Amino acid sequence: MTAPPIAICIPARDEADRLPDLFAALDRLIVPPGIAVTLCLLLDGGSDASMAPIAAYRTAGCHRLVVEVADRGPPNAGRARDRAMRLGLASVGQGDAILLTSDADSLPAPDWLVAMTVALDQADLVVGDVVRSGRGGNRDQDRIERHYAGLYALRRRIDPVAWEAPAVHHHASGANMGLRAATYVALGGFLPLARGEDARLVDDAARAGMRVRRDAASIVHTSDRRVGRVQGGLATNLCALDRDGLGAVSVAHPADQLWQYRQHAVARRAFASGDFAAMSGVIGLDTDHLLGVARDCPNAEAFAMRVVPVPPGGMRHIPFVAAEAALALLTASPAAAAAAA
Repeated sequence: MTAPPIAICIPARDEADRLPDLFAALDRLIVPPGIAVTLCLLLDGGSDASMAPIAAYRTAGCHRLVVEVADRGPPNAGRARDRAMRLGLASVGQGDAILLTSDADSLPAPDWLVAMTVALDQADLVVGDVVRSGRGGNRDQDRIERHYAGLYALRRRIDPVAWEAPAVHHHASGANMGLRAATYVALGGFLPLARGEDARLVDDAARAGMRVRRDAASIVHTSDRRVGRVQGGLATNLCALDRDGLGAVSVAHPADQLWQYRQHAVARRAFASGDFAAMSGVIGLDTDHLLGVARDCPNAEAFAMRVVPVPPGGMRHIPFVAAEAALALLTASPAAAAAAA
């Protein structure tokens, strides 16, 4: 049986200086036996010198390279990433072909393809871990990421799913994401959002009942530069932390997020049993409404993601330092986590 091909789909905007490092990292990838790899590069506007490293790669690179040049316009991460993915669809076909996406300022680990292909045997959409690299580290950002990683790990203790990875992380980043071509087509692709197109695709997949796996075995190293290509991305956040520190950062209260996670677990059980009475009073929806939602859902994942609302008192936001302390207490005590949830 022929192994499905892989397209690595990357949008790039004024990244001529970074393309040689990207190409070198892609040439270091371990390719699973029998798999053909195509690099699909979408040049989002042609105002830089990107064609020089592209020409050099075509001469000496390891993989087939397909390039499309888009007309230059206002930066739009979602539109550019979708065009890169559709270049991948045109290059390797639909069905079981695998589409991976990353960024031009990111460097996949050598075993990236192996980790992603293994994970896609267990899930419909795989989001790998993203590790910031470089000389511009920020300890406050490190703390924020540890907080969210701990929260997600606690989520999976409360609401385990069979397709989740043994080691998880919290990211939902297009710098490290993969899915089958047919899945991408079914989801309608990345929406033309200026930013956040990656998290939106992950949410849409879960609400459709697809198995989303956050797998820490899949690693991409990304830039911690302070000048990004879109406003409001990681570079913008790092600049704000450099300037203001954690004092200006507020996040959702961990107890409120854990309430949602526990209700996700309850919703899965209710969907399986058909008994919605136990969760009706807790989430404020009557059993007939829950039954109606369940009838429209293909599986328990879709039901849990669609039916659980925000907590009864709303999703409170508190200073990051307070949230960090609250999560530390909840993580240290499973009983406390259960009570809060």
